[in-house]
Amino acid sequence: MIDLRRLTLLRELHFRGTISAVAAAMAYSPSSVSQQLSQLEREVGTALLVKSGRRVRLTAAAETLVEHTHQLLARMDALEAALAASGAEVAGTVRLAVFQSSALSIVPRALTMFAERHPLLRVEITQREPESALAAVWAREFDLVIAEQYPGHAAPRIPELDREPLCSDRLRLGALDSTVTSISTARHSSWVMEPRGTASRHWAEQLCRVAGFEPDVRFETADLQAHIRLVESNHAVALLPDLIWAGDAPSVRLVELPGEPRREVFTSARLGPPSVAGAAGAAGNIGTTIAACRTVLADAVDALQLP
Repeated sequence: MIDLRRLTLLRELHFRGTISAVAAAMAYSPSSVSQQLSQLEREVGTALLVKSGRRVRLTAAAETLVEHTHQLLARMDALEAALAASGAEVAGTVRLAVFQSSALSIVPRALTMFAERHPLLRVEITQREPESALAAVWAREFDLVIAEQYPGHAAPRIPELDREPLCSDRLRLGALDSTVTSISTARHSSWVMEPRGTASRHWAEQLCRVAGFEPDVRFETADLQAHIRLVESNHAVALLPDLIWAGDAPSVRLVELPGEPRREVFTSARLGPPSVAGAAGAAGNIGTTIAACRTVLADAVDALQLP
């Protein structure tokens, strides 16, 4: 009999490209992944991997197995959704990946609502960068993700995932110095930005370049609370989303940006078979639990009363 866990490893290899990447994602050693895939080859009786330099590529038989694994895992989602729908209350465990400003603002209010409305539901929260979190939902590390998309930057599109808007978040320039009245007047300021490679960093740099200067980035951190502290102490200026204030009054002076840009915040989950979507009452949901989570998250956003 073919082992579903080994099929899942093959599917991961198809998606991630290398055995080391699969090992890191699945918390295995590379040798363990290789051994499991070798055992899978023995189970199916045919070669699945071919060496290509330092990498491996999947054979036609392996590609066929990956496609059937997609279907098998979708049926598992359907089974879980059917079991959830058969109960009187939303219960079980949902694994939610979030980025930092949503963790600071949306999540605390949502957890209170979860406790009130769905006391039998266990919600596990992990902070993860949206780009990797979307892939992790596809790989079944998480059930649902709160992700973001900056102006002019398309978040990764994975065909097996849906996408549902959550809110639109205004982006503004935070500064203490009263002479900073626009993005252009911040050309001589020190900046704090998120690390290179993130959508927010690329968007911020492009905004400065359109304004005619290269930002002097002296501080680099993914922690937006550190951004705020550096602005409060007048050591830097920063581009800050309104969501970071969690509905409270900002602690720094905020300057409007040209065109009043906003980032789009959305949730994403694995697509289920049409029958599952119908049972959940909303196309694209993998079950009543995901639908209930999205309702709570939307109500938590409404409670923030974002401008």
